[in-house]
Amino acid sequence: VPDWTFGIKEPELQKVVDDARGKGAQAVVLLSHNGMDVDLKLAGRVTGIDVILGGHTHDGVPQPVEVKSPKGVTLVTNAGSNGKFLGVMDLEVKGGKVARWKYRLLPVFANLLKPDPEMAALIAKIRGPHEERLGEKLAVTEGLLYRRGNFNGTVDQVILDALLKVKGAEIAFSPGFRWGTTLLPGQAITLDHVMDWTAISYPQTTLSDFSGDTIKAILEDVCDNLFNADPYYQQGGDMVRVGGMTYTCTPGESMGRRISDMRLNGEPIDPARRYKVAGWAPVAEGATGEPIWDVVTKYLRDMKTVAPVKLNLPTLVGMEGNAGIA
Repeated sequence: VPDWTFGIKEPELQKVVDDARGKGAQAVVLLSHNGMDVDLKLAGRVTGIDVILGGHTHDGVPQPVEVKSPKGVTLVTNAGSNGKFLGVMDLEVKGGKVARWKYRLLPVFANLLKPDPEMAALIAKIRGPHEERLGEKLAVTEGLLYRRGNFNGTVDQVILDALLKVKGAEIAFSPGFRWGTTLLPGQAITLDHVMDWTAISYPQTTLSDFSGDTIKAILEDVCDNLFNADPYYQQGGDMVRVGGMTYTCTPGESMGRRISDMRLNGEPIDPARRYKVAGWAPVAEGATGEPIWDVVTKYLRDMKTVAPVKLNLPTLVGMEGNAGIA
């Protein structure tokens, strides 16, 4: 099942499950790219599914959540992301029902696994013509560079700082992407790392004049995708990263009421004033602009040394004691 908001509807999925059962299926397993919250809601509404093995929200779930429905129990789990874990589910089926199950979330120690010779040769062949360029050392990081966090990460902050400086912007937005190699203090940042952080098929950078009202609307829209109380209206991912501007976020509020106290250089954002806002990864067709990897490369070459990054994080309200924040 693809992302829920673009994919199959409950009645259609129920029909698929019922048809499978009618044809003698001993167990029904759903492979999902909905995210953990959506899968949990789905498991309580579409009956007859034994197991949901999901992805999208990058949750490494050590043991399945058992969701009860009128026709039994559905086991819901996610196995993390980026090949870090292998989720192994063993089912003992008797009389068309799951009698027993065992689940293990196995860590994948990639450096201890012997590479497949054919795949290693293919990768070497494809990378060969680009190896020298990808190995270029652009700068050295003095701090930890990582790509994680609901609201920002140090790699994202470097991208934001690059957009602000190279594009001459007052405010910068960067998507809440979550992939890329982590670098330890003292490591060189190569072009390979920059491509690892930014290489997508719509890499164009933009510089736009947005009113304060529009900036708030953008942040509210993304926030609702993440924190809507109904999982079916959540699209996963992390909050858009913001550079140059500070703001307060109240995730538990409703649409239009989560973003407040937006400030630039300590001054409140004027709803009517227009601001220069840089960004990248536009979803609109026909977008133009230099690719983000060129912007970041230019910035790093000029910097040569990247000091420990100070994250631009929003002030959060109502999240006291939230284990996900801790």
